[in-house]
Amino acid sequence: MIVDILENGPRYFAIHQGFAKAFEFLSRSDLNQLEPGKYSIEGDSVYAIVAKEPGRRKEEAQLEIHEKYIDIQFVLAGAETMGWQAKSSCQLPAGEYDPEDDIQFFDDRPDSWFTVHPGAFAVFFPEDAHLPLVSTGDIHKVVVKIALNGG
Repeated sequence: MIVDILENGPRYFAIHQGFAKAFEFLSRSDLNQLEPGKYSIEGDSVYAIVAKEPGRRKEEAQLEIHEKYIDIQFVLAGAETMGWQAKSSCQLPAGEYDPEDDIQFFDDRPDSWFTVHPGAFAVFFPEDAHLPLVSTGDIHKVVVKIALNGG
């Protein structure tokens, strides 16, 4: 897991070839004006999801993991609290892994909580269980999905 500000995005380009494309998209001058929805950056290898959603309470949410994609979750507006726990520590699956949607949920509670403010991002790898969208207000964010096998 990584938490940082957008200006430092280039530091992470060496992790995966998709990071350069992801941060180029996140640096668009019109990012705040994009309508909610899915945006292809490089087919299914790198794509973005723009979302405007009401925050939820910690108790209403579940940890999630992805096996095929890395998430870069960039906050545009609102303060988003996120939970984290190592996937290997998760003991309470709330169902089976769904390969079509690349997601599995867990009823475990996160080991750590942190808040991501506008202009900052969190990166979650497949070994990171994460719990996003905790807030008392609305959240405007972009999640860039980077396929592990895409680079």
